[in-house]
Amino acid sequence: MTRLDRGSFCRYQRCGGATIGLLFALALAGCDDKAQSQAAEPPPPVTVAQPVKRTVTDWDEFTGRFEAIEEVQVRARVGGFVDSVQFKDGAIVHAGDLLYIIDPRPFEAVALQAQGQLDDARARQELAKRELDRGLTLVQTSAVSEQVVDQRRQALQAAYAAETQAEGALKAARLNVEFTHVLAPITGRVSRHLVTPGNLVQGADGGATLLTSIVSLDPIYIYFDVDEQTYQRNNKLWFEGKRPSSRDTANPVQVMLTGETKPSHEGAMDFLDNRLDVSTATLRSRAVIQNKDLSILPGQFGRVRIIGSSPYEALLIPDAAIATDQSRKIVFVVKGDNTVEAKPVVLGPLDDGLRVIREGLEAEDHVIVDGIQRARVGAKVTPKMAQARADDKTPAGAKP
Repeated sequence: MTRLDRGSFCRYQRCGGATIGLLFALALAGCDDKAQSQAAEPPPPVTVAQPVKRTVTDWDEFTGRFEAIEEVQVRARVGGFVDSVQFKDGAIVHAGDLLYIIDPRPFEAVALQAQGQLDDARARQELAKRELDRGLTLVQTSAVSEQVVDQRRQALQAAYAAETQAEGALKAARLNVEFTHVLAPITGRVSRHLVTPGNLVQGADGGATLLTSIVSLDPIYIYFDVDEQTYQRNNKLWFEGKRPSSRDTANPVQVMLTGETKPSHEGAMDFLDNRLDVSTATLRSRAVIQNKDLSILPGQFGRVRIIGSSPYEALLIPDAAIATDQSRKIVFVVKGDNTVEAKPVVLGPLDDGLRVIREGLEAEDHVIVDGIQRARVGAKVTPKMAQARADDKTPAGAKP
């Protein structure tokens, strides 16, 4: 190794110091260039819009299940062998349509026998009447005694009673003949047939056999449970005269089916239970929904929207303009000097795609609706007004 003397070391130290100084100067120059370049960049662009002001109505939403207004289990009223099935499984049937035919011949024979017994009773009644008339004539000449007349009067009454019994038996026999033709009691959609031709079914006297079932479809019920808090709020509004009660007013109802984002069916409130469920603290409620297209079936779920307030003026903004800061909701607004300010807001429900703002915004505020990620509180931005939607009213802060 080469040995360094004191002079060489001093020269090396001076040279090294010069190199470090040069590097430091270059670094400072680079920082100055970067600062100048950042200072030259314009404020980030954002899109702003003024809140929309319009009349809205609050709606409460609940999950409900559809049920048929009328549901009938079709059972055999007389026993016998099934001759034929007269409907297509799952079809729409109307009240009075023929569903099943049960062998009517045994019942027709009974009806014929009952008709003969009625004819015999009527003949006996006619004979008893003639004998009484003859006795009443003969008793005037003392040809017969009063006792004979009384006996003939009693025989006529017995003949009347026998005729009545025969008429009842004939009606019952004819009813059984009618019951061999099983008819649809209501209009609706029929289920599948549960008994095929050739099988023996039991009538009402021996545990009636279930043949099929029918449910009505239009209109249709939807049942849902209202929580206690919502019930108390609506009840308070009713006492204050701000909302009609659903007990005595058919308040409007909107329904969204599974997978839908907008209501597709309308109806009206029909029923509120007389007490809250003790286990769930909810009130069973019911609405009647129009189902003209028969798209809703009993057992389906749906989202029910019921009126929750009287109409009022509100400010609305797009949901995308709302940010979350820990446990509060905020929106970013651009002030007159193009600086960004965060305002806490209290949210309301959605109305036609826009969010109702209950508190925190002014009508003249310019809310950042696009570019929130580029906005910083206290920093400047380059605002650009958004184009209003065709179905929106004039922004709340705009001049007419």
